[in-house]
Amino acid sequence: MSRGVRASPAGHPSDPACKPQLDQIFATAHEYGLVVHVHTSPGAASDIDQVGALVEEYAGPDGVPLHLVHLGGGMSGHMKLIGGRLFDWIERGFKVYTDTSWTIGFAPAWLVKEIERRGIGHDRILFATDAPWGDFEGEYARLRAAAGDGDLADAFFSENFSALYG
Repeated sequence: MSRGVRASPAGHPSDPACKPQLDQIFATAHEYGLVVHVHTSPGAASDIDQVGALVEEYAGPDGVPLHLVHLGGGMSGHMKLIGGRLFDWIERGFKVYTDTSWTIGFAPAWLVKEIERRGIGHDRILFATDAPWGDFEGEYARLRAAAGDGDLADAFFSENFSALYG
């Protein structure tokens, strides 16, 4: 059984009018030990710039685990997330995770290089696909090629999901 909850109040995550709903969602997730899934995409309320407000507010060291779906969402989201934010949040002790669904060509290889360069993040990445809308074979092949077939691949393809969701 999944231990996640999807947060989807109307409006932007940084909109003060959404705060009561968000507080309730995250309080419930905290109470029951749930992970909150947050959709990311380029632009609008699910842009990583907006979603970052949720991470900052709710995923701190004593907060709720946040699963940022789609690796930040598209090229701009990938660049923002892999380019620093994900790793900065991890270094600050935030409970933030992401998956590789809908990643574009360069992202898995860049992600692996950043994990190797920084020495963190290997335990925060999940393989996922958005089937039937996604490209399972392509998503799998890109991440497999980047991660190889050792410990990092084991973490991405099974261990991290098991650790996060039980």
